[in-house]
Amino acid sequence: MLRSMIAGLLAVLMLAEPAAADDGYDLWLRYTLAPAPQRAALHARATSIVAPGRSPLLASAVGELRRGFAGMTGVAPVMADRPAAGAIVLAVAGSRLLDGQALPLEGLGREGYVIRSATIAGVPVTLIAANGEAGLLYGSFALLRRAQMADWPARLDERSAPKVQLRVLNHWDNLDRTVERGYAGQSIWDWWSLPDWKGPRYTDYARANASLGINGAVLNNVNARPESLTAPFIAKAAALADVMRPWGIKIYLSARFSAPIEIGKLNTADPLDPAVQAWWRAKADEIYKAIPDFGGFLVKANSEGQPGPQDYHRTHADGANVLAQAVRRHGGIVMYRAFVYSEANPDDRAKQAYADFKPLDGRFDDNVIVQVKNGAIDFQPREPFHPLFGAMPRTPLMLEFQITKEYLGQNFSLAYLGPLFEEVLRADTMAHGRGDTVSRVVQGKVDPYRITGIAGVANIGVDRDWSGSTFNQANWYAFGRFAWDPDASSAAIAREWAAMTFTPDPRFVTPAVAMMQRSREAVVDYMTPLGLHHQMATGYHYGPAPWVHALARPEWNPVYYARADASGIGFNRTASGSNAVAQYAPPVAAFYADPKTTPDEELLWFHHLPWDYRMRSGRILWDELALRYQHGVAEVAAMRRQWAALRPYVDEERFAKTAAFLTREQHDAEWWRDASLAYWSSLSRRPLPAGVPAPAHPLEHYQSITLPFAPGN
Repeated sequence: MLRSMIAGLLAVLMLAEPAAADDGYDLWLRYTLAPAPQRAALHARATSIVAPGRSPLLASAVGELRRGFAGMTGVAPVMADRPAAGAIVLAVAGSRLLDGQALPLEGLGREGYVIRSATIAGVPVTLIAANGEAGLLYGSFALLRRAQMADWPARLDERSAPKVQLRVLNHWDNLDRTVERGYAGQSIWDWWSLPDWKGPRYTDYARANASLGINGAVLNNVNARPESLTAPFIAKAAALADVMRPWGIKIYLSARFSAPIEIGKLNTADPLDPAVQAWWRAKADEIYKAIPDFGGFLVKANSEGQPGPQDYHRTHADGANVLAQAVRRHGGIVMYRAFVYSEANPDDRAKQAYADFKPLDGRFDDNVIVQVKNGAIDFQPREPFHPLFGAMPRTPLMLEFQITKEYLGQNFSLAYLGPLFEEVLRADTMAHGRGDTVSRVVQGKVDPYRITGIAGVANIGVDRDWSGSTFNQANWYAFGRFAWDPDASSAAIAREWAAMTFTPDPRFVTPAVAMMQRSREAVVDYMTPLGLHHQMATGYHYGPAPWVHALARPEWNPVYYARADASGIGFNRTASGSNAVAQYAPPVAAFYADPKTTPDEELLWFHHLPWDYRMRSGRILWDELALRYQHGVAEVAAMRRQWAALRPYVDEERFAKTAAFLTREQHDAEWWRDASLAYWSSLSRRPLPAGVPAPAHPLEHYQSITLPFAPGN
């Protein structure tokens, strides 16, 4: 008995030995030494590499394969001129290396790839084939992903291509290295040292993006400074473009609409003025001379005080087209953001983007893509899909997600955003009929868009772990994987990330993925349950402040969105209210117009209801609301317990930081619950249901809390 107990204990200790210290810098590209049996098998299938040339893209692919397999097996594959048993062969369509292989390369474009177990020159090899070198780069990362996950079957047969063309990170980075809504330290772009010093972190950034298929980066904040378009900063951007190019990444710049005045010395930025048009053409020529593969401009105009074409009584199409015409002959594009809301204080901020852009459908030049946030307000923990999706058949729409967690606990909360991305992409716009999901709209399958794309507001900074916490890395990863395939599964993506970032051991991966999949819903529950939105503190957007009501513009105030009083709570967006539901396709509008068919999770987004409204659960609205807050708190406590149980599989550094952040998140969750319920109770005058504790402090305590030095600019 004793002998068996000792043997069992030793087995557990051997199998669950913690990894070496890890500060998170290597992200999901750790390439750690595999266990001995797997190591030998990997080495046998990666003895050498045969490549068709030495271009920068191929050099990146080959270098990553050698780096990856050296890390996992302890032996780097050698370079070879001809295939031998166990070789990895990279080949583009028509290459002699294919040796008559019949491969399904049609429809893959220049970026898709095939990975297949094959026989070439009489020897067994692993073949990575593509129509272009970018496909070989992405295929190489895909093979490494399989190897890291211990998912390399005896016969490989994988075919993949991106479903959207533009897969872009938007950096809200300022020229002084602050990052708007950044929670991972300063900007990684050291503008002061560029273009002379190009540190290795830039290459590692490009590698990480290439591993996900991300092929574009906007370097500067959408709230752009005109100096970013001056000669010194163009030279700095060109230096970064040189680093990104071998990894298949184009760079873009956010353009300030009033730059012709501020740095061009003109007296107007009117997009229909010939001098303004000539200035933008000359500026585009200057940029392309320095950066021949420059992607184009991202533009935020007439929003949150930014200048724009409406300053001159012109339309957003006029504003987009003057820039589009400037970059057209160079092959560039313009990503023009639909995030607008005016200072006229209309009846519903959620309606403004649709009202501004829907009438302009078909009036944008064909190298313009309109960039639309996933929801109509502003990256809330949950929003219904934006009504513009499916409503602009003649104008390409580019979906914009926020990877940085501005409204989701910033760097502290564990909020895996894969389920949020998936929820939006699978939402059915019913633009022409059932099945016209946001994913299909963005892919150009509902209406034939010439340009397709997905953008994400980056969560990257100079912190060693890149994104402020280990689990925030999963959101960068999930964005890239969904941008490649908008029909992907958030759970499958989480499994990939967990296996590569920590260990492929299912005893870790299965519970970790379950925790990740629940995490965003927990945040929704303890922050803004049942469709509440924009209840955060002013400015830094951290912590609860549902009572704020005295800001200069109504739509800046949380009370504007909750509309709570003694009789009830919620924003009436039906025909008897703002009628925002009418912006959706008729079947969707009818679905949301009735509280009986509106999902509980979006109920208060569309309806103002009495506190005693009877919910699907049988409980009244007040009790359901309070219990949702409590459920969010309980879920964070459960995640803390789950993480503690996973300690044997995680290195001490990352384990300790995650444990500390989960502790902080539980405090934040309790703060949100108590402050919110203290305020709602003051209006509803109802007792809390059983199972929900009374707030720890009176309402005045929570109203007195301020955080003047919160990060995020």
